[in-house]
Amino acid sequence: MLLVVPVLEIAAFIIIGSKIGVLPTLAMVFITAVIGSILLRVQGFGLINRIRYEVDRGRVPGREMVHGVMILVAGVLLLTPGFITDALGFLLFIPPLRDVAWSALRDRIVVTGRAAGNGAAYRARDDGTIDLDEDDYSVDPAPDSPWRREIDRRKDD
Repeated sequence: MLLVVPVLEIAAFIIIGSKIGVLPTLAMVFITAVIGSILLRVQGFGLINRIRYEVDRGRVPGREMVHGVMILVAGVLLLTPGFITDALGFLLFIPPLRDVAWSALRDRIVVTGRAAGNGAAYRARDDGTIDLDEDDYSVDPAPDSPWRREIDRRKDD
């Protein structure tokens, strides 16, 4: 991939440059980079809002996180000069195509995170149950918790 993609990009530059000229070819590369940065910003903020919505509802935002990675990859591809990487980058900005990729990857990805409040790790199951191991839950606050240090500091004041 590290050798094939640059060779294909160079070939595409030569073919397109010979058809439309050097300046229009360079203008196209610049315009796709600008469009890519705008799309990255717009879709990135929309994705952050969807992640917040899922987290506020107590759900693990697995789909949104994978979409976020795909949007990030799409942005990098569009900022990379070249027509092939631009085509792949634009394809990754299309939500239905990301959903197809997500459906292919969904069974291979396990999303884990931290439960709000007690810092215990949790694993989401299909039935909405949060599965904690004995070691994941404690009634006593952790002595090395940054929240614990803040409580101790306030007591001293």
